[in-house]
Amino acid sequence: MRPTPKARGGIGALYAGNSSAVIGRGLLATRSTNWLVILSGFFEPVFYLLSLGIGLGAFVGTVSNSNGDPVPYAAFIAPGLLAVSAMNGAIFDSTWNVFFKMNYAKLYEGMLATSLGPLDVALGEIFLALLRGAVYAAGFMIVMQALGLNLSWTAILALPAVLLIAFGFASLGMAITSYMKTFQQMDWINFVLLPMFLFSATFYPLSVYPQVIQWIIEVFPLWHGVELIRGLTTGALSWGMLGHVLYFVVMIAIGLTFTTRRLRALFLD
Repeated sequence: MRPTPKARGGIGALYAGNSSAVIGRGLLATRSTNWLVILSGFFEPVFYLLSLGIGLGAFVGTVSNSNGDPVPYAAFIAPGLLAVSAMNGAIFDSTWNVFFKMNYAKLYEGMLATSLGPLDVALGEIFLALLRGAVYAAGFMIVMQALGLNLSWTAILALPAVLLIAFGFASLGMAITSYMKTFQQMDWINFVLLPMFLFSATFYPLSVYPQVIQWIIEVFPLWHGVELIRGLTTGALSWGMLGHVLYFVVMIAIGLTFTTRRLRALFLD
């Protein structure tokens, strides 16, 4: 017999208001995590920044931002790597960790046998992924500040922007993972992430590509994240940045909706 909250229709069947239980369980489990795996997610973009931004940047010189103002190459790629850091942290927790919990540990099946609803589980897991992305990004922001790569006071707004980006990737990542059944299918996630990392104006301006390629790149979320954070850290502000924010708001709404429906279909219906 199902617990009372899920025996009702409406929001009571989806949300018991106790996502903190999922978060608490996840934080306890983190104590036994291999911290080298977690730290590698932070150091990877730092190594890219030092090797390309500082090393190659000595030969490149300056690059124009979206307002046409010249900025040092290191200051140009640093916000892109900051967006990548947020993406990687959120995606790791919301895809591979979720995949294992769902298909092998059968953790969600056990959770949903209690009073927890699918939205409790979704919000709890997404918060954990968001937390990892935020930790990666905050550490990288400290590195940027130490190297003098935050060129405007608006760089402080990059922190909430990073949380928005991580939230978007975490919610959509969990939604996609809920449909995955094998490790071979999970490889498609890396197949999509790598081109986004390389071509989302992370290392060079979007204008270097033909117009058709630019349109394709602008569809993907990482480009919106890179442009949003780059505008904040270099002071190249524009009304177009609100479009980037709206993109991630829609991304979050879609991810939460599909994740909740999918968990309910898998374990409750």
